[in-house]
Amino acid sequence: MALRHWDGRRVEGELLAHRRVAQNGCDWLLVWGTARGPRLPGDGIPVQWCFDQSPCILAIFDTDLRFVRTNADEERAVALTGEQLRGMRMPEAVPHPECERIEHAMRRVVATGERQFLEVYLRVAGESRQHAWAIHLAPLNDPAGRLCAVCFAAQDTTEQYEARQRLLLLNEAGSRIGTSLDMTVCAQQLADLAVPRLADFASVDLLTSIDAGGEPPPGPVTGPVTMRRTARQSILQGVPESAVGLGETITHAASSPAAEWLAARPAAYRMTDPALVRWADHEPVQAARLRDVGTHSVMVVPVRARGATLGTAVFLRHRRPEPFEQDDLLLAEEITARTAVCIDNARRYTRERTTAVTLQHSLLPQRLAEQTALEVASRYLPASAQAGVGGDWFDVIPLSGARVALVIGDVVGHGIHASAAMGRLRTAVRTLADIDLPPDELLTHLDDLVIRLSAEARTDSGPQTDGDVGATCLYAVYDPVSRRCTLARAGHFPPAVSGPDGTVDLLDLPAGPPLGLGGLPFETAEVEMPEGSTLALYTDGLIEGRDRDAEEGLDTLRHALAQPASSLQAACDAILDAAKIPGRRDDDIALLLARTRALPADQVATWEVLCEPAAVAQVRTNALDQLTAWGLRAAVGLLR
Repeated sequence: MALRHWDGRRVEGELLAHRRVAQNGCDWLLVWGTARGPRLPGDGIPVQWCFDQSPCILAIFDTDLRFVRTNADEERAVALTGEQLRGMRMPEAVPHPECERIEHAMRRVVATGERQFLEVYLRVAGESRQHAWAIHLAPLNDPAGRLCAVCFAAQDTTEQYEARQRLLLLNEAGSRIGTSLDMTVCAQQLADLAVPRLADFASVDLLTSIDAGGEPPPGPVTGPVTMRRTARQSILQGVPESAVGLGETITHAASSPAAEWLAARPAAYRMTDPALVRWADHEPVQAARLRDVGTHSVMVVPVRARGATLGTAVFLRHRRPEPFEQDDLLLAEEITARTAVCIDNARRYTRERTTAVTLQHSLLPQRLAEQTALEVASRYLPASAQAGVGGDWFDVIPLSGARVALVIGDVVGHGIHASAAMGRLRTAVRTLADIDLPPDELLTHLDDLVIRLSAEARTDSGPQTDGDVGATCLYAVYDPVSRRCTLARAGHFPPAVSGPDGTVDLLDLPAGPPLGLGGLPFETAEVEMPEGSTLALYTDGLIEGRDRDAEEGLDTLRHALAQPASSLQAACDAILDAAKIPGRRDDDIALLLARTRALPADQVATWEVLCEPAAVAQVRTNALDQLTAWGLRAAVGLLR
């Protein structure tokens, strides 16, 4: 540019200008004059210096892909001189499958004249570990544009490669760990993820105090500790590094390093470090196992979540020659911390599920009493751990006059609240049955109770509140004298009846609304039940699921119920087998079978009783005479 000097002279020269945008958004133009010193000619620095002293590996191959020229770094990498390399192919100098890939890429350069890039992972001469290499291949053309050679440039990118692998492993931990609500599975997922990508062996030991969802000790762990080998993984067959079997427990003294590690920070050790030497004195058998497989580097990371210590994770290297570095320790600490949260979530869920299952089993009938009118059998299967315990229930209630009430129901939802609601409904049904309410009136009172429970749930501000309470129910009363059964249902599936001749039908009962809607009536139906008929009451978990609809499940139930069985217990098992219940159930399953009996006319006595006090003595006399006639002298004594 032509510029004006401060003294007025015209000056011509070169300027270099750069636009800069400040943080506040202002534009600046930065200008300065180029250097005025003498410029070196292009051949002032010998090109051979650049080739020989380049910071990366350089080599030139002819069109037959044979070494023509190499720099010092290339010669050191393959442990051969330039003279020895000249005329050799890459796979001849370094026999490795990755070198075959490199030569194949050089053929593409010769064939297409285009540059190629690839990443390889191999060990070079003089190194005990593999390195990552970024390989650049470019055509070398003469002035006429004809390809006459291939330029090879390689740069060691091991640090960047390992950093990417750590990030990939950390990202994978987020998707692979914590897919189950089982503490053992979560711990095993950590071991499987770490081996072989981070370590040659990994193990997870958890405190036995958290078994079955127990609480971990508050604050720092002190005193002797007992731990369970919850997970382990190794690149060697049979896991020879571990002297403790999977699921076995081991107790560490309070002064042992293993107990101290629970309260310590994550650390990496060499086998010769004083801490491991002291640990070997406390556990000589385990230490001998590690020496036998050639262990040289160890990481110990406490498993901690929400301020509580759950156990320790141990990582070993014996086949990989490089020891654990600080980046490896940070990675192990991060994936262990993620696993710890998943294990603690599983522990909390296990505790809640155990509480719910215990509560539900305590609320269900522990033993079905013998009944004159009916022979009964039942089955109850809780939902799988993933779904949580539901609110299915059933009951058999003896009534006056040798009658028996059968009830089955299902509270909407899962967990402790569903179990608690189920317990309140079951208690209410027993209370209402004791006052001998007809089935439709009993369901009406039960409907009012569910409405009240829903109102309480809506006003409850607790974090575990699920909102409205809903339920279905089927209530039936069987009379062995008349051999008739009176039933009513509230949104529940109708019962199935197998006649003495083996025919199976679903009773056509008025559906009735589910409990909790309010304002809608319930209707009663009465059916005759011949002696030897089997009544099947069930919840929806038996007949429908994720992979089947209700119609298919009802057909399966009818077919299984029609098959002859040696007993009602065997019939229950046959129905469950036919339903092909999956291991992971989304809902509870309750099944109640009742086979009817009848009382013959000579075992029934009926009297018309006047509504006056004087009639009591006459009724007592009549009853005593009838019991004596039947030979029931023990019962006679109870009436005197």
